[in-house]
Amino acid sequence: MWGKWIGCRVPVAARGRFATAQAAWPAIGDQPGLLGQVGGWDPDGGGALLLGLWADEGAYLRFMRDRHAAVAADSRRSADERHGRAGSGAGYTAIDAAAGEVVLDMPGDAAGLPQALERAALLRVADCRLAPGRGRHFLDVQREVWAPGMAAAGGMLAGVVVRLGEDRHLVATLWSDPAAHRRYADRHLPALRARAVPEDDLRSVSGGALPLEPAWRVLPTGRPRR
Repeated sequence: MWGKWIGCRVPVAARGRFATAQAAWPAIGDQPGLLGQVGGWDPDGGGALLLGLWADEGAYLRFMRDRHAAVAADSRRSADERHGRAGSGAGYTAIDAAAGEVVLDMPGDAAGLPQALERAALLRVADCRLAPGRGRHFLDVQREVWAPGMAAAGGMLAGVVVRLGEDRHLVATLWSDPAAHRRYADRHLPALRARAVPEDDLRSVSGGALPLEPAWRVLPTGRPRR
């Protein structure tokens, strides 16, 4: 499996334009190998965040080579048609994207990751920069402490760990609703953190809980809905 993490800096005045452009991306639902994409506004301000998941790197690279530019152009045209100012783009002033292999699949309440992408109302992300030599231990802790702990809390639908670089991993979990994540944070997180001792593995971590925008959700077409 392959993941892509995208951050877009979007001025407040351009949010409508960006949202219109983003709503054009479900057109790629027929793309072979797509598992899904979700996103929303960064709760700390500054822009939008998006997570895309693919069956493998080859499927992702074929999409980027054969189709990405055309769909991006269509999304900009949609924004121009609705908001005017032709040539103003999709509303973002900067973009930061990183992609990599999914190195851990975390099961939860959903039947599988595709169903979790369809049902989730909230995405919790931790963009982790690891201390040198801590990669193996970090993944062991994700597998043995965090994944079962979150699954036991209820409301965590599924999750992944994506290796975005040698010492950078993205931990992304999909939740049924914000209330379920709050219950987890209040009742389970402190004990899990004490067991995991994350400061031993991390140089830094950023992220947060991201309410998902329904119109930005991209799901494979032709898959039975559950």
